Amino acid sequence: MADQQAKEATRNKNIEECYKKIPKSVVISEQKEQSVNWWQREWTETTKGAITKAFFPKIEDRLKFRLNVTPNFTAIVTRHGNIKA
Repeated sequence: MADQQAKEATRNKNIEECYKKIPKSVVISEQKEQSVNWWQREWTETTKGAITKAFFPKIEDRLKFRLNVTPNFTAIVTRHGNIKA
């Protein structure tokens, strides 16, 4: 009986689609885009990190780099630490 009704439903053109499944990948990419936009807005508005902003003005460009963020790297980029150059 269920098979018969399913076949009838496929033939019926008056039935509206009531469920549209969104792929998980679409939800993840939209959330990532919203997060990067929020982060960029915060990064642009803050008055802190001027030296780091000189290296990475856009968050999206920074995320493209695969950086191994170590204490030495952070000291160089932020000009903190005991570095004489």
